[in-house]
Amino acid sequence: MHVSRRQLLTGAAALATAGLRARRAWAQAPTAAAAPQKGGQIIVGITQEPQNFNPVMPTIETQRGVHMAIFDDLWRIDGKGNFVPNLALTIPTQSNGGISRDGTLFTVKLRPGVTWHDGQPFTARDVMFTWKTIMNPAVTAFSTVGFDQIADMWAADDTTLKWKMKQPYAPIADILADMFVVPEHVLGRSADINKDEFNTRRPIGTGPFKFVSRAAGDHIMLEANGAYHGPGPYIDRLIFKYVPDLTVLFTQLKTGEIDVTGLQGIPVDLYPEAKTLTSINLYVDPSTSYETIAPNHLLPMFKDKRMRQALYLAMDKKPIVEKIWLGLAPEAESYVPPQSWAYNPKIKGRHTYDPERAKTLLDEIGWKVGADGIRVKGGTRLSFENACTAGNKQREQIQQLLQQQWRQVGVEMKINNKPAAVLFGDFYRMSKFETIVIGMAMGSDPEHSFRLHSKYIPAKGGMGRNSVASESPEIDRLLEAGVRDIDREKRKKAYFRLQEVYADELPYLPIFHYVNIRGTRKGVQGFAPNSNMQEYSWNTNEWWIKKG
Repeated sequence: MHVSRRQLLTGAAALATAGLRARRAWAQAPTAAAAPQKGGQIIVGITQEPQNFNPVMPTIETQRGVHMAIFDDLWRIDGKGNFVPNLALTIPTQSNGGISRDGTLFTVKLRPGVTWHDGQPFTARDVMFTWKTIMNPAVTAFSTVGFDQIADMWAADDTTLKWKMKQPYAPIADILADMFVVPEHVLGRSADINKDEFNTRRPIGTGPFKFVSRAAGDHIMLEANGAYHGPGPYIDRLIFKYVPDLTVLFTQLKTGEIDVTGLQGIPVDLYPEAKTLTSINLYVDPSTSYETIAPNHLLPMFKDKRMRQALYLAMDKKPIVEKIWLGLAPEAESYVPPQSWAYNPKIKGRHTYDPERAKTLLDEIGWKVGADGIRVKGGTRLSFENACTAGNKQREQIQQLLQQQWRQVGVEMKINNKPAAVLFGDFYRMSKFETIVIGMAMGSDPEHSFRLHSKYIPAKGGMGRNSVASESPEIDRLLEAGVRDIDREKRKKAYFRLQEVYADELPYLPIFHYVNIRGTRKGVQGFAPNSNMQEYSWNTNEWWIKKG
């Protein structure tokens, strides 16, 4: 049963007329015209090394790609925005009795006969355990955003899951599409889930591939789960190969040393060459991620929004978008991408490059030009560090441009890049940075409390990813308003206004919306770009290799 987000979330009237027939497979079964061939292995090239395989724990997006192959969620979202059953047998709606009339009680029938990789049966208790683990204050969970809107969850029987919402919460289905279920029979006995060997050495899921081994600094090997409940898997092995340099990764795609480019894909400067290659399939599609400068609001200089506004006015995006990104990526004014139903077209073009206005703002807040051209206030130089993932050529080019542009208005930006494992560890999560060039993913729904709401600041005890530590009562209010009504038109009003406030307060300094440029070797079949899921590996069970 494929159910669109609109059908699930836009109210009882639409749900009552959905009239959708249930299907048992969670992803489309292959047609006779393209019958998958079995066997072989596919090697995915990744530039950031996964180190934690527990999907409940703090993670980076590259790790999410591995999680999707090992673990299952209740449902996933396909490239057209439809919810597709995975561990759930059907998608709950009001018309099929899965959602109560007031939108607060959910009943989900689960797929029978599913087993964990160690042969133990999967039951509703595992889903309940996963939610309780996420909400357990003793567990360092990746995020509690959305999960904290569930008042209680329980197993009516082995294949029936129920939960009660505290109040209607529109994006709950999107939130649960990113909740990978972990085994109660393993982690329920753990003395400390935060330090359990499950996280790094023995992950056990119900997904299409089983964990075999990790060679630190080199690769992760998975093997096919012969007892998988869905279609496939068709390949024998799935290998994630760590190649930290994007140019080297592209070279290995050309030579056949890797078969699929991972999260960061093909560097945009290599896109012209990639278009000429007959040995690869090239995919270019809009992303829900945007590139931004993340300033640490815990630092006094960034607390005043006029400082953030001045830096933004002194940012010339055109050479970034037109020269570095070859005109492929549209400029961003907020986190919402142009293809989203929640995008406010009135903010397009809101940003202007105006270094003279930037200088005036800096003068107004007391930063005066010093003898060496760098501004000073109270004996403190207007100087800060900026970090990005070491070896990311495009981000390093952005840094160099911004360093020059901001120097022209009396601001010193010092570059200090770090390996991804360091950058996205506690350095970023716990707000130990000054500024970062970073990509942020919105996901399939515009609910963005995870990154923006003041109650989700990790450095202040929040279980989210508001690591810039932005605190805005108006943004908080609009984020809350955006999730309380399941009517899309009413939600749209809140998100339109939120984007206007965002463009003024600038919790982040948005630069452009990403396009994904990815490649696979010609023989790889079943690869399906999907901007509605965080990762390219959302359907690895369907990947196969065309022989001959």
